[in-house]
Amino acid sequence: MFVSVRHTIDFRYDRPVFFEPMTVRLTPKQDATQRLLAHHLRVTPEPGGQTWAIEQDGTSARSLWFASTHDTLRIEAHSVVQALRDNPFDALLTHTPAATLPAGYPPELAEALQPVRTPPTDASVLAWAQEIAEASSRETLPFLSNLTAWIYANCHVTDREHGDPFTPERTLAERSGACRDVAILFIAACRAQGLAARFASGYSIHHPPESVRHELHAWAEVYLPGAGWRGYDPSLGLATADGHVTLVTAPNHHLAAPTTGSYRGTGAASTLSYHIEIQAAESEHGLSVATDTPKA
Repeated sequence: MFVSVRHTIDFRYDRPVFFEPMTVRLTPKQDATQRLLAHHLRVTPEPGGQTWAIEQDGTSARSLWFASTHDTLRIEAHSVVQALRDNPFDALLTHTPAATLPAGYPPELAEALQPVRTPPTDASVLAWAQEIAEASSRETLPFLSNLTAWIYANCHVTDREHGDPFTPERTLAERSGACRDVAILFIAACRAQGLAARFASGYSIHHPPESVRHELHAWAEVYLPGAGWRGYDPSLGLATADGHVTLVTAPNHHLAAPTTGSYRGTGAASTLSYHIEIQAAESEHGLSVATDTPKA
């Protein structure tokens, strides 16, 4: 699958402000599951300088800095990606203790994955994850499928543009939340059963059920020895394949924000708006071309 994404972010201020250094995470990842064919980032006003940064998950992020004050900032990213995974269920687990729950990892791998294995502390989330594990005969792959299906069937996905994700216990209690909320709930359930799970942000070619337009999307990834990181999207009820384009993966949502930065300006107020266009095709023909592909 070939996917073209145009993502525009506009910041507006009621008076000129000075932008502190900013990190922009709008460059799709490059790995065995997706190939970045072209990418172009345009920033208006033009930064005083910029450089590439490789982040904790291998993401290519752009670091920007500015030399004067401004009252608007527009960031436009255009990417063309070839999504390569057509079968999300071809996982081969090479470490037997990871095939049953609670999951076990080889010692050296367990140490490396510790930041994304810390279990939740809420009793309701722990009990709920245990119920799904028992209903899955304590088998890891059925648990992941059943967990995805349970959240999709029982949680109403809403359109909530701004704000941090809800806590897992809140989403579970209310049976409602945005895509990032149910992703966090999925991650908590996985970690409760010893599985390494992390937050993923990017795009889906499917219109999310809570919205009539494309938005930045969130899902979860689980690490399975022998199969590596595998994506699960509880808001759409599926394991991810070539219908998803990943921008960032991180232990928590804070490290997956599309932009990170601040500004200086006494009493200044700001507004943010965005627009995302996604086009998918079986071949690259017909997709508009981007330039400025990163060498990082």
